[in-house]
Amino acid sequence: MQGDIKMSKLASCGGCGAKVGAGMLSQILQGIPTIRDEKLLVGYDTSDDAAVYQVSDELAIVQTLDFFPPIVDDPFMFGQIAAANAISDVYAMGATPKIALNIMTVTPQMSKEMIHEVLRGGYEKAYEAGVIIAGGHTINDQEPKYGLSVTGFARPDEIRMNCTPLEGDALILTKPLGIAPIAYTSLGNWDHHHRQPCGVGAAGAVPACGETDGDTK
Repeated sequence: MQGDIKMSKLASCGGCGAKVGAGMLSQILQGIPTIRDEKLLVGYDTSDDAAVYQVSDELAIVQTLDFFPPIVDDPFMFGQIAAANAISDVYAMGATPKIALNIMTVTPQMSKEMIHEVLRGGYEKAYEAGVIIAGGHTINDQEPKYGLSVTGFARPDEIRMNCTPLEGDALILTKPLGIAPIAYTSLGNWDHHHRQPCGVGAAGAVPACGETDGDTK
């Protein structure tokens, strides 16, 4: 169906390796004016996995966006990995993801079948997490990319951030450290979202949480 076209060969770099580093982003964002709002509980200043806005005493909106070029050749698996990565950002904040939008770029080399398989992989992973993909945006580009904008909900007092651990806290790993360098030879659980760790964090006194994929938002 996909012939001899390999997804990973259509991109100059893949996965989170294509992202701009946190240090560079910090320099780029310097001097850009922002609106101050006390209800914005988490913004980009802490390089967390998602933004959090408090709607009421009982409800906060958690929003993230994540997409990248393929690190695998199978379009369906690429869709699964990209969707799981984006959805996990919301879980990492201690929230429950509910609705998402596709973000996709396609190249002239990609067949309709390949594009369909990428989207099908994303939809299947979202369905597994109970997330509704309600639409999205697709444009032509020189390299393929796919991901999701995901919105979730949580109680404001149950939000978990990556900048609040204390000395002496226990470290709980949900993925093996050093998985990125061996991504091309052993994918492990890259297509798994972090639903179970989110439940553990919400149920116990977990002071901080974050993804383990080397994200640099």
